[in-house]
Amino acid sequence: MSTRLGVLAVIPARYASTRFPGKPLALISGKPMIQRVCDQVKQCRLVDRVVVATDDVRIQAAVDAFGGEAMMTRSHHGSGTARMAEVAEKMDADIYVNVQGDEPLIAPEAISAAVGILLEDKSVRVSTLCVPIRELRDVNDPNVVKVVCDARGNALYFSRAAIPVLRGASHDAAAARGASPVYKKHLGLYAFRREALLEFASLTQGLLEQAEQLEQLRLLEHGIPIRVVETTYDSVSVDVPEDVARVEQMLRARYARRIQPRTSD
Repeated sequence: MSTRLGVLAVIPARYASTRFPGKPLALISGKPMIQRVCDQVKQCRLVDRVVVATDDVRIQAAVDAFGGEAMMTRSHHGSGTARMAEVAEKMDADIYVNVQGDEPLIAPEAISAAVGILLEDKSVRVSTLCVPIRELRDVNDPNVVKVVCDARGNALYFSRAAIPVLRGASHDAAAARGASPVYKKHLGLYAFRREALLEFASLTQGLLEQAEQLEQLRLLEHGIPIRVVETTYDSVSVDVPEDVARVEQMLRARYARRIQPRTSD
């Protein structure tokens, strides 16, 4: 009988992508992107095991080649969370973390923030992350998902629209300084307790999810609270081939800072 894990990180990875086919295997400074994501996740001390969930043998072979662990899953899943739920049916853990496979710079401390709240508060069933929006263009960008929360930090709503709406002088003041801390960008990293993840997989899409095309609204529509933890980390995703060069530049900058010699006082 297998031993139950504490925290299992699952990285859903599909080969098919409209804007960037084969994206998980794109080389970033000499390594496949999926390897870089795995390397970052493994640095999180709260994670016990990392599994790549895929439906493509090419991705499975790449993960095997760098010594990672891959699990073949069904091809019909409509979301990464649904693919992770299939992993949960086969691998027993207390907490499952859904890490996006297109974020090669994911910060280990961001994963810790999402997992940590479930370890600290047993009443929390699902958690996710947000970061304050500082640029007004992000507030009005439908590709940047916004979230508003209640006083306990539970999500009230997620939207592609600018929520909340700032009226009158408040809006003018926010526009003058670029944005307002009242705006929060949702980061697509989730941590689930096992029963909550399996329940998600059994739920049907609601009207709000269909309208916004945001799967997390399925949980809210069915009365499952999502605790939102604010972090300073902001996601850097690879959506199109042109993003690879940007990430490589950021990696070079990080390396340069790391090896920069210290000067004496």
